[in-house]
Amino acid sequence: MKKGFGFKKKLIAQLVIGGLFAAAQAHAEQTVDVGTAQLGAGSASYGTDSAPYQAPTQGSLVSTQPQSVISQHYIQENAAATSNYTDLVNIAPSVYSIDPNGPGMMESQSGGPYIRGFHDGQYNVTFDGIPWGDSNDFTHHSTSYFMAQDLGGITVDRGPGDASNIGYATFGGTIAVQSKNPMASPNFNVYGTAGSWNTRMLGGEFDTGVMQNYGDGAAFIDYRNVQTDGYLTDSKQKRGNLFVKYVKPVSDNTVLTFVTMQNTVHQNIPYGATLATIAQYGKNYGLSANPSSQDFYGYNYDEIRSDFEYVGLNTTQGNWKIDNKLYTYAYYHNGYNGAGVGINQPNVGGLVAGDVPGGAMFMDYRSWGDILKTSYAVGKDNLDLGAWIDRQNNNRASWNTDATLGNAFVSFAGGRYMYDSLTTVQPYAQYAWHATDALTVTPGVKYTSFTRDNSSPINQGTLAANYQSQTWTKLLPAIVAHYMIQPNWSAYAQYAEGFLAPNLNAFYKANANLGTLNPETTQNFQIGTTWKSKQLTLSGDIYKIDFTNQAQAIACGAYTCFQNTGGVKYNGIEGEATYYVGQGFSLYGNYAINNYSMSTAGNYLTDVPKNTATAGVIYNQGPAYASLIAKEVGSRYGFAQDANGNPIPFSSFTVTNFSSSYDLKELGGWGKDMKIGFQINNIFNYNNIYDSATNDTTTNAPMYFVYPERNYELTLSIDM
Repeated sequence: MKKGFGFKKKLIAQLVIGGLFAAAQAHAEQTVDVGTAQLGAGSASYGTDSAPYQAPTQGSLVSTQPQSVISQHYIQENAAATSNYTDLVNIAPSVYSIDPNGPGMMESQSGGPYIRGFHDGQYNVTFDGIPWGDSNDFTHHSTSYFMAQDLGGITVDRGPGDASNIGYATFGGTIAVQSKNPMASPNFNVYGTAGSWNTRMLGGEFDTGVMQNYGDGAAFIDYRNVQTDGYLTDSKQKRGNLFVKYVKPVSDNTVLTFVTMQNTVHQNIPYGATLATIAQYGKNYGLSANPSSQDFYGYNYDEIRSDFEYVGLNTTQGNWKIDNKLYTYAYYHNGYNGAGVGINQPNVGGLVAGDVPGGAMFMDYRSWGDILKTSYAVGKDNLDLGAWIDRQNNNRASWNTDATLGNAFVSFAGGRYMYDSLTTVQPYAQYAWHATDALTVTPGVKYTSFTRDNSSPINQGTLAANYQSQTWTKLLPAIVAHYMIQPNWSAYAQYAEGFLAPNLNAFYKANANLGTLNPETTQNFQIGTTWKSKQLTLSGDIYKIDFTNQAQAIACGAYTCFQNTGGVKYNGIEGEATYYVGQGFSLYGNYAINNYSMSTAGNYLTDVPKNTATAGVIYNQGPAYASLIAKEVGSRYGFAQDANGNPIPFSSFTVTNFSSSYDLKELGGWGKDMKIGFQINNIFNYNNIYDSATNDTTTNAPMYFVYPERNYELTLSIDM
């Protein structure tokens, strides 16, 4: 511990704050541990010359299901400056995610990221333990929330977890994003990035350090501005992101945490290009500069504001440990687009003959909620009780416009004007029975309730008024067993049931009998093991999932629709390992085989790779870091269909990325230290079609995205 911090000798230093520990990044000062440990922080105990420290992903010795932990160290050394969490999780086994405009420069346009073939909306995404997402279909807007500079780690859970795992989609897994913690000493860091496609970013972070005169509180404020032209033509993005975190002990056994994030983004969003368009205008065709065309970039753009706040209270009272978070988050989206999807759409439908027809929409929502998690020590055992309550109100509308006349209103034909809400309640209880010093068996149960209210003067699909409400409930049992074979070797077995309520589109049908709609449910069986030593991290698992009422996302014009594909049986095997060779070098690899079978002959699932694989070499010694990592995505069917309604197969592909950095210490008048980073993404320039996104409105020809070409990034940061 560094001298001069002046921590008071409070019990909280043992129970919640936990003292100070060396930060994962080589150039950083120490950080404050607030009890929700930074993911991967435990790996620091092995030292920097170890497999756990250098591992891009690794299992956990305490996990009770397949889990890949991505540390803050890996994120800071390998993430492109513009990255979102979706770019970072792509390295994990069974995960597949691509931004078609470049890293962080557009959301995935085909339902990704995928985990074992489950699309976005079929698994949870949490931030500091708080589930978030769109209530209409449970999906997430990755360009509107958190950026890599503020992350303390990510855990990819491939399964429903125990009964305490809460969220909208409890069966497909969880991407658990964790914020980083404030530094223990004052610091001001200025950073900037320049890269391909006229990408540039400038930002700064101020850390207060531990403030002895203010009750040992610590905080950081981080802001960045990003601008890029993107890989696709006329598909620019401008983004501003502010993140603030404050941590303060308020008594001997209680700590208070406050977080706020504010984000704005302006982006031009294309839908892909047909083969004919690609042949004529190139692989990177996105939008055009022709104001007489419906795909003119000036008619296709989003203006989005979003925020995320919470107040967290973590305390120990006798035998009770209590963690409570009161939160709110919001998303305000105004979007504009041409009336048709694809190049050369006929200009019919404007207020004046020959004008370019367009469309406009807004979707504004805010969620309010609370998560309470408690644990009561019963001898060697633990009784866990908790609940999650969330209410999201969502106002949505879309209508036809005359784009030539500045998006003047034309009609609501084919549009909507809707007010809907989703109320979610999930209490749970479980008991961790320590049968022996090595074996822990944890049975539990969770009750989940989803209530949708739709009060829509103009309902999507029918254009008629719709006023309905429906509640779906289910009791979800789970039982997990965890066995410590040795102090560095563990095994687990899990059974859990999963549940997902129908999407809002259940209301889109005239006279819909909502009581007959069946939610998606799963039965999950998983076994696995994790080994961890200074030289080797190794984990593997086998899984089987019985899925009923699978709702598959499919393309339908500019929107996403869903169809019930019946029953699906998933099974597979996954593994990941890092081996520390010595002299700063490590070897990394993971592999997954994902199989499925359908209850109805001829049905298929989109974007389920038959396998994923990753291999790489990492060098990390002293001030130098470098990694060369290749990711393979196996063969799969695309998101859209061909003109005859048939699935479009895609072959496997491999992309290799290179990252490097170097720390310069003791800069004198320049600052405390400086870090220089250089990246080459897609080093071997894989530049082929990888997915189909939707279909051309007029010709019904599939529209495709091409993997972004080789690109570069140079980053400089200075601590002052």
